[in-house]
Amino acid sequence: MQTYPDILAIRVDAGLCFANTNYWEDAILSHLARQNTVKHLIVSGAAINFIDVSALEAFDALYLQLRGAGVQLHLADIKGPVLDQLQKSGFLEALGTEHVHFCTHDAMQAVGCVV
Repeated sequence: MQTYPDILAIRVDAGLCFANTNYWEDAILSHLARQNTVKHLIVSGAAINFIDVSALEAFDALYLQLRGAGVQLHLADIKGPVLDQLQKSGFLEALGTEHVHFCTHDAMQAVGCVV
């Protein structure tokens, strides 16, 4: 196994909604606070089937916090309907399409890892 101290990759295994947004946002920020070498956060969302308004707002807030801390956010394996919601909210425009990847492998390569 190889680890990269400047990359945190997480997989979300549920839809994102008001009931769990605080949990996943707190978990990510807590990990980043403990490991301050992270420069790239990759969110793998193959299991995210839906996203509601509160989760879209949480993504916006998380993105701003990460950007302020010098951490780049990357999305991978995001399903079409979820991408549509992210697009409609304006989030993808703010994030930039170069940070949206077809799969986690592509995201890892984009941040400089040869896997």
